[in-house]
This record gives sequence, structure tokens and C-alpha cells, in this order.
Amino acid sequence: MKARSDELQVFVSVIECGSISAAAEQSGQTPSAISRTLSRLEAKLGTTLINRTTRRMDLTEEGRFFFERAKAILQQMDELEEHLSVHHQTPSGRLRINAALPFMLHAIVPWVGEFRALYPQIQLELNTSDLIIDLIEQSTDVAIRIGELADSSLHARSLGCSPLSVLASPEYLARHGTPERVEDLQAHSLLGFTQTETLNHWPLRHVEGDRLLIRPSLSASSGETLRELALAGEGIACLSHFMTHEDIRSGRLQVVLPEHSSGYRQPINAVYYRNSQLALRIQCFLDFIQHKLAIYAC
Repeated sequence: MKARSDELQVFVSVIECGSISAAAEQSGQTPSAISRTLSRLEAKLGTTLINRTTRRMDLTEEGRFFFERAKAILQQMDELEEHLSVHHQTPSGRLRINAALPFMLHAIVPWVGEFRALYPQIQLELNTSDLIIDLIEQSTDVAIRIGELADSSLHARSLGCSPLSVLASPEYLARHGTPERVEDLQAHSLLGFTQTETLNHWPLRHVEGDRLLIRPSLSASSGETLRELALAGEGIACLSHFMTHEDIRSGRLQVVLPEHSSGYRQPINAVYYRNSQLALRIQCFLDFIQHKLAIYAC
């Protein structure tokens, strides 16, 4: 016979709670019922998972192997059930989204009308911040962040990636000339960020590697400000495709040094605390926006 999911749950619960009695109390079962389930699971598997005495429990080598995989299986089952529930329920309630201003303006706001038509019972609340925020303190359900993530306490979902391009307006290039080599940038007005040092590493191949650390002639804290400065002909900027694809398509901005690009793409992630009460409307939004972001990934 094969092990059942309820038996896996009992086994994982015993290990995580630290004892059969604690697992029994948590699940509302008797200790004897928990013990019988464990024995039945071990009999099915043909091996001892836990060495049990009156004073302590120790996982066997097989038990440690089985524990990690059982946890992963149960988590996958939970995520599958959450995903499928989207198709059988009507998502509703307030959904608080936080993102940096450029991403909000260029990658979320254009699709708000369509999302509201699909999910009229979800009340969107859109907030902007260029800095990492405390989701609980700011009452935020989902935060969209560009770049590598460092906080492992959050649940993250990849929404895709967006290329970075070095850009300038035709007017700026007409006045100052178009750089033909990476070294030519030294003679130009470079637009960079004030706070995040990593954002001033441009994805350009040169003699020292695939990333060029620039010294901005003009700095700003927001990518949207840098975009407006580039459009106004104030210099050359390095910006993500999700916020500049229309400018490039229309000719308002031109890609500079494309043959020297390293091809780096910025990760786009949604971060949130796992909360079953919010999972349905969060899942709807993430599925929707991930589909829309596909157009920016080229």
C-alpha cells in the first residue's frame, strides 16, 4: 500500500511539534491515534522513521530523508489547492499593492482597467515607494520589487525579468554625438541614481568586465525622474525596458552602444507574507500581471 497525505501530515506534525502528545493536541487527535498512524506509515514504507522511547524521539537516517521530502510534497499540495481555488471562487476584498513609482506607472496602471473588469469585487489600493518597506507595518499585501532579493522571511514569486538599456534622446545625441565605444561615455553627461549604488553599474562589456560603474553627472533617486531627464535631452541613462519600451518604439529615446550590452536582465519579483485569507486575490493579481509583463521581457 502507498502512503496517504494525511499520514504524511501526521509524521511531519510530530517532528515539527517535537512529540506525539504535542502533535495530538495540535490536530485534535489522541496520542494513541497519532502513534497508530505513525506505525501504519512505517509498515507501508517497510522502514523505521522514528526511534521512540519514553523520554525522547530521534529521526533515523531514513526518517530524515523522508521528512524533508514529505514537507515539500505537502507544501506543493497546499499551493496546488490554492491555485485551483482561484477558478472556483469569486475573489473579493481589498488588495494593497506597493511598487516603485516607475513600475507602478508603466507596468501596473495601464492594466488596472482590465483587471478591475475581470475582478470587480477586488478593491485595489496602489501605493508607491522606491525603498524596501515593512509589509505588515505598511498594511501591504503584495510588493513588487526590481532586482535581487535579500529578505528570506518573505514569500517571493518571480514575475519575469526586464532588460536594461543605455538610452538617450535623439536631440541629446545630435548635440553631443553618439558614443561608439564604452570609453566614449566619459565625455558625456551620465544620468544615474543617488541611493542604490548597484543601479549605477551599467550592463556594458568593456576591458574590465561586463558591468561598468559610472559616475553620474546628474543624479536622481527615482528611475522615473531619470527617464524624464533623458527625454529632456539632459544626458544618457540606463533604464529598464518595462518603463522605456514605448519611448524606444516611438523614437523618443534611442539605444546607445547596443553591440556592447552584456544582456543583463533585471529580475522582477512579487513579495508577500503567506496568508491563506489573502491567497485568492493575491493569486489572481500575480497571474494577471505576470501575463502582462511578458511583453516587456524582450
